[in-house]
Order: sequence, then structure tokens, then C-alpha cells
Amino acid sequence: MEKASGRQSIALSTVETGTVNPGLELMEKEVEPEGSKRTDAQGHSLGDGLGPSTYQRRSRWPFSKARSFCKTHASLFKKILLGLLCLAYAAYLLAACILNFQRALALFVITCLVIFVLVHSFLKKLLGKKLTRCLKPFENSRLRLWTKWVFAGVSLVGLILWLALDTAQRPEQLIPFAGICMFVLILFACSKHHSAVSWRTVFSGLGLQFVFGILVIRTDLGYTVFQWLGEQVQIFLNYTVAGSSFVFGDTLVKDVFAFQALPIIIFFGCVMSILYYLGLVQWVVQKVAWFLQITMGTTATETLAVAGNIFVGMTEAPLLIRPYLGDMTLSEIHAVMTGGFATISGTVLGAFIAFGVDASSLISASVMAAPCALALSKLAYPEVEESKFKSEEGVKLPRGKERNVLEAASNGAIDAIGLATNVAANLIAFLAVLAFINAALSWLGELVDIPGLTFQVICSYLLRPMVFMMGVEWTDCPMVAEMVGIKFFINEFVAYQQLSQYKNKRLSGVEEWIEGEKQWISVRAEIITTFSLCGFANLSSIGITLGGLTSIVPHRKSDLSKVVVRALFTGACVSLISACMAGILYVPRGAEADCVSFPNTSFTNRTYETYMCCRGLFQSTSLNGTNPPSFSGPWEDKEFSAMALTNCCGFYNNTVCA
Repeated sequence: MEKASGRQSIALSTVETGTVNPGLELMEKEVEPEGSKRTDAQGHSLGDGLGPSTYQRRSRWPFSKARSFCKTHASLFKKILLGLLCLAYAAYLLAACILNFQRALALFVITCLVIFVLVHSFLKKLLGKKLTRCLKPFENSRLRLWTKWVFAGVSLVGLILWLALDTAQRPEQLIPFAGICMFVLILFACSKHHSAVSWRTVFSGLGLQFVFGILVIRTDLGYTVFQWLGEQVQIFLNYTVAGSSFVFGDTLVKDVFAFQALPIIIFFGCVMSILYYLGLVQWVVQKVAWFLQITMGTTATETLAVAGNIFVGMTEAPLLIRPYLGDMTLSEIHAVMTGGFATISGTVLGAFIAFGVDASSLISASVMAAPCALALSKLAYPEVEESKFKSEEGVKLPRGKERNVLEAASNGAIDAIGLATNVAANLIAFLAVLAFINAALSWLGELVDIPGLTFQVICSYLLRPMVFMMGVEWTDCPMVAEMVGIKFFINEFVAYQQLSQYKNKRLSGVEEWIEGEKQWISVRAEIITTFSLCGFANLSSIGITLGGLTSIVPHRKSDLSKVVVRALFTGACVSLISACMAGILYVPRGAEADCVSFPNTSFTNRTYETYMCCRGLFQSTSLNGTNPPSFSGPWEDKEFSAMALTNCCGFYNNTVCA
């Protein structure tokens, strides 16, 4: 009896622990005699040998075996499930691309990016050590020096040949190249330590900016990619209307600026917080920082902060390197500040796009500013101290502190409320101050018979030569100079708002000159202006930068105050040099409107194409007294030329319309 009871206990214990012992199969078949009692070690009764508890335990045996099997082969099941999901997704993507590739382009691009990241991580783990061993010969100082000199010589010859060939047909593009040289010489003259300038860093940064500009502006692939990216950002930001319309109503969202642009900041802040929680922002920032660090020779902390400024604001980027700010050199702090002044944050980017500013130009300008900010920072304030952060391994970035995605989304939206309120307050205050300044200047000007004196007029005269050196046509220089002056002395929001007004006038077909006053600027001038305004380098940002950094490292307040003005001036030069790059590289794209067939219809509204075609028609028309007008050029001997002239005269005034 005791022996059988012991066997039954062993069998039950085996089932409860989930282990299987082949030797227990016979033991499980042995049953205690009827009426026998089971007792535990203390003598308490456990019931009959064939009681309900025994049946319940036996009924769980198959489930226990299945659970044990699943645990043993869990990794295999995960791989099978992942493989099936990948096959299903591949089939879905293939079907979407076959049905309509243009419609599935966004999904295809996202898939390619994910595959690239996965392949990069796999190859890094598999071949990382082998590649490191292959690069060991380049650690030789003499070989590395020769490699640098050869690369520098090839780059210089390539630049000279490119400028000679590219500017042969457009010699006006040499003007912005001279503008770059002018700004570099000005910064070198104002440098803190002339003899300590690292020209490798300076030329590497400008070279990276130039190469990236060629890829984005000149190559068809790069231009198409960034144009498409800008369109996708605009489509993505349009989803803000769903939330803002529900809260404020359709009428306010369509007609009132505050309910159009400011909700975008909240929406974009929410999305950026989610991406930061998932670690995507940190991953991209670290990759960009690693690339800039190995090419320019800058330290890990300053490079990481400048790379972060592409995505976050001037007060948020230093938080990425918060533990290291206390030990950074003055040159590194200057670089961090310059990066903040030279770029814009992702949330503000959405607001500028809502103004109507070209999205692809904004994105390109913000990315191109990062290497240029590091280069000019090391020109204006070279490193003369020994940095503690020269390791090429970089600095690790932590993930968000939120516990889930919902918390990250909520925190991002709440934090963005402060930024949206700040933007609204700045716009109200600065526009009001600007109106007061203009009224005061106008009053003072009238006292000495100078009518129409305003802040914009003063800026248009003072900054006109500098704007001309960026590649802007002389007739557009006064208007562009006004916006550059407003951006530096007032606020970039006000400047971009002015730019959007000029752009809307051009697109709506308003005449270029009305009563001797220019109404809008050319497309080329719009692109150059977009680059020149892309940055937080204005006088009001000094307080924002000092306040943000002082709250992080209060014991270095005096050091921060020493370099902030120089960093502001350097950040402003970064935006101006980016504009010069755009002036060198920009060429008109897209086919011009077919003006011969375009006016051969009745006009229903005015557009930019309408104005350009009508202006060309007016220039090709000559009056012959009482005879019908004659036409030259593409409109010569066309039956519909007279009808097109009548249509154009219905919208625009010209001497040939009398």
C-alpha cells in the first residue's frame, strides 16, 4: 500500500512540474485499492486514490505536454510565424505595386528603408570586425596623410572644372560662389584664434554641404526624392485638419491663420514624441552624427547636438548631451549654440510648410545646415583646449522615459502646446512692435521730407549688396533684403509669412509691377530666400538659448554668455552660405507652359502661367495705327492670336490693349 501510494505521488508530482519521465508510464497505471486513504507527510487525509483531484490532474496532462513542447520550440515557432508574416507582407506589397505603383510608392519606399536598416545591422554584426582589420593599414600616419592630400587635390580640381563647365552658360552663378568666399573671409577675420583654425573641418563641412546640394537640387533623382518627400510631409500635415476642425470648426480652420498653422505644431510635436519613444529619432541622429564626425573630425558631443538640431529645436537638442555639457570646451559649446541658431526644428518646419513655403527647400536647407554649422563654428571659434570626447564611438542616446506609446503621444502634444503658444505670442508681439517701429520711422521721415520710411526700407538698403552676393537678381534684392532683415532683427516667422504673401501673389497671377512697385519675386529668388531664412538666428533667440542652456548647466553661465553673440552671428552666416549654395546650384526645372496653345481658350481666372504667357504675348504684339495688331514670334500667323490678345486684355492692362 505504501509503495503504491508513493508511486502515485511521484506521478502527480511529475505532471505538476511539467516534466516527463518515461519510466512513470507503468507507475501511473497502478491504482490504489478501493477504500484506501491517502495521507501527506503530516498524516492529513488527501482523499481516495481515485478521487476527483486525480482525474483533474490527469485531464491536464495533454495541456502540460503541449505547453512544454511549445516552450521547447518557442524560437522555431517565432521564426515560422515571422516568415509567414513576411511572405504575406511581400505578397501584399507586390500586389499593390502591380495594381498601381504610383499609389504604392510611399509603402515601397518605407519598405526599402526598413530592409536597408536590417541589412546594415546584419552586415555590421557579420563583417564589422573584418572591415576593421582591413582598414588597419590606413592607421599609418604617413599613408593617411597622403590619402588626405590626394583627396583634397582631386576635390579642388573637380570643383574648378565643375565651376568652369557649369557656369560657362550661366556666368551669373559665379556671384554666389564669390558670396561664399566673402562670408568665409569675414568669419576668419572675426575668428577667436586665427592660427588654430582647422581648415580640414571647414572645407569638409562646406564640401559636404555642396555635394548634398548637388544631389538634392541638380540630380533628377535627388530632386524628385525630396520633392516627393515634401509632398508626403504636406499630405501628412493635412491630417491635422481632422482634429482642429472638430475642436474649432471648419470655418475657423479655413479662414483664420491661428487655427491653420498652430495646430500643426501640436500634431507634429505629438508625432516626434512617439518617434523619440520608439528610438527612431535617436537612431537617425546617431547615424548622421557618426558620418559627420568621421568626415569632419569633430568631437562626439558637439556633432551629436548639431545633428539633433535637424529634428528638434535649439533648446531640445542640448538635452541629447545633457550629461556632457558640464565638461565641454568653449569651442564645443559654441558649436552647439551655432547648430541651434542655424537650423529649425521639426515642429516649426510644419508651421512654415503651412504658410505655403516650399517643403522640399525647407527640408534641404535644414539638412544642409548641419555640416555647414560645424564647419563655420570651428572657423569662428577654433578648438584650443583638450576635449574629453574625441572617441569615434560616439555618445549613446537613451530612449524616451514614457512607459507606452499613448503616454509619449500625450506628453508630446502637451509639450507642443507651449511651443504653439510661444509662436502665437511672438507673432502678435513682433508684428505689433514692427508696426509701431514703422509708424515711428514714418513720422520721423516725414519731418525731414523722407516719405515712406520703414524698418523694411532701411533693411532693403543696408542688406541689398549682401543679398545680391547670394545670387538674387538686382530687381528682387530690395524685397529679399527686407525679409532677411526681418528674420534677423525680428523673427523668422514674420519673414516666412511675408515670403508666403509674395508667393501667393505670384501664383494668383498678380502683375509683377503695379504703379512702379514690385509685387512678387521670381521663383529663383523664392528658393534662395527660403534657404536664407531657414534658421533661428535672430536677436530674440539669444535669450531662449541662454535660458535653456543655463537651466541645464547653471555653473557655466559665464561661459555661455561669452560665446552666445559670436554663435548667433555664425549661425546667421550658415543660413546665408546655404542660400549662396542654392544660388549656385539652382536651375529652372519643368517644362514651361505652352503659351501658344494656352491662351487659345477663354480665361476663367488668373494664374502665374496666365500672366507669363500674356506678358509674352504683349511683347510680341505691335500696333499699326488703325490696322489690326500684328504678332511676331510664336504667335505669328496664328488665327487665334487676336482672340488670345482679347482674353489677356480682359485681365491685364497694357498699351496694346488700348
